Amino acid sequence: MNDLLNHQTLTRIAEALERLAPPLPPVADLMAYPAYVWDGRTAHAVDFEPADYDLLSGIDAQKEVLLENSRRHAQGLPAHDALIWGARGTGKSASVAAVVGRLRQEGMAVALMQCGADHLSTLPDLFRLLRDVARPFILFIDDLGFDDGAGGGDARVMRSLLDGGASARPANVRLYVTSNRRHIVSRQMSEQDDPINRRDVVDDKLALSDRFGLSLGYHAMDQDAYVAVVEGYARHYGLPFDAKDAIFWATQRGSRSGRVAWQYITELAGREGKAIRRGA
Repeated sequence: MNDLLNHQTLTRIAEALERLAPPLPPVADLMAYPAYVWDGRTAHAVDFEPADYDLLSGIDAQKEVLLENSRRHAQGLPAHDALIWGARGTGKSASVAAVVGRLRQEGMAVALMQCGADHLSTLPDLFRLLRDVARPFILFIDDLGFDDGAGGGDARVMRSLLDGGASARPANVRLYVTSNRRHIVSRQMSEQDDPINRRDVVDDKLALSDRFGLSLGYHAMDQDAYVAVVEGYARHYGLPFDAKDAIFWATQRGSRSGRVAWQYITELAGREGKAIRRGA
């Protein structure tokens, strides 16, 4: 009798624990889609409409290096993890997606897997998931940065994933990380007077950037480069082009970048009553 009661009690406890910790959601078919998002627990397939690789101008050298590195990875050849750094709106994220889009046009089975910077601690779980999938992945972490005096733990997680060992990223995965800072973490003159332990944290984070075999800088555009980008978009979409109006648009926003150029083209298309899509 007591054995029966104990069994019933254990069964109720197990059922209660299952309700508190439901099973993991299903993972999308990792062989079927061009792009996914990792939410810290599972991978979801997402719509993939990258910018046209040929339309990204003003960053020709950077995107060509990134394309060649990605092509090697897609072909199973040695390739680098990439740190893509620079000013806001200069095409860092767009070029990552555009490169994957170009390779898929070439018939390669490479896929993009995006992970938020707030899910770094779960990357070992993702790597275990991807390790046995027979296709190459580019793991994209957008806008990574560690604030001064914080984030040392996450930096160490990233370093261990890039350095090797049991938790390192598998051979079919390369990390592409974008950041507004060349060394991911900001540096201040006051650091020179900070206690050793604080300097150790900063140095720990700075050392992360050294783990990327490829470091590509994307820089702010001058006026001529900005106008050339706008003109290229306008020609492609059959829109009227006025350099003075394009410059005035950028002046109002206090910035010249690929992002601002695309925003101007969106405005121009709206004025003309013409639908456009960046990937078209």
